[in-house]
Amino acid sequence: MKIGVTLPQFSDDAEAALVVARHAESVGIDGVFVFDHLWAIGQPTRPALHGPSLLAAVAAETTRVSVGTLVARVGLVSEDVMVSGFATLDAIAGGRLIAGVGTGDRLSEPENRAYGVAYELPAVRRAAVSRVCRRLRSLGIATWVGGLAPATRAIGRADADAVNLWGVSASEVTQEALQGPVTWGGQVDLAVTDVAELLAELDRAGAGWAVVAPVGVDWAQAVETLGTAREHPG
Repeated sequence: MKIGVTLPQFSDDAEAALVVARHAESVGIDGVFVFDHLWAIGQPTRPALHGPSLLAAVAAETTRVSVGTLVARVGLVSEDVMVSGFATLDAIAGGRLIAGVGTGDRLSEPENRAYGVAYELPAVRRAAVSRVCRRLRSLGIATWVGGLAPATRAIGRADADAVNLWGVSASEVTQEALQGPVTWGGQVDLAVTDVAELLAELDRAGAGWAVVAPVGVDWAQAVETLGTAREHPG
């Protein structure tokens, strides 16, 4: 199983995110990931670095780690713009891109509304995810579909390289793995969690990736902890 980490994105300090990305690469972490939010969920006054722009900078300043979105939401931009942006990112990253794509949910809906962007019905958004993933795969770009709804997972199995499940238990990962490739993402309090055991449990469950959004410790410590777990799995 590969291990990824999200970057410190909800600030106005881009250099801090680049420092974490370079550190992650140096300690052997497999990938670094960004969210696709206009603000931190529930905190519209908090600054947020634009995910795709940040990822382009990270791709240019690293050489080995995979770089990815967790996940880019259809509907914020047109499908053509989304596909073109991912193709550009993949060119910058030299084929290291993982294009995580999703529909968004009720927690992200206020971002659309605040900026006058339509928030379509779930079926419309799922159809867009399917089309975008098929186009990206035709370009040779790795894709994940993020979502928990059964209909969204079905699209991931049909039109993407993996289904990404956020914050679920290892047993749910096992159930999804019976149907196709699955990756896991979630927030983890590294101050209280035995991260090596958590990652080992997800590995046994069949996750191809575990992407950790760390809390509870500073970013340097988080990266070191994940790097150690990467070298010495539980």
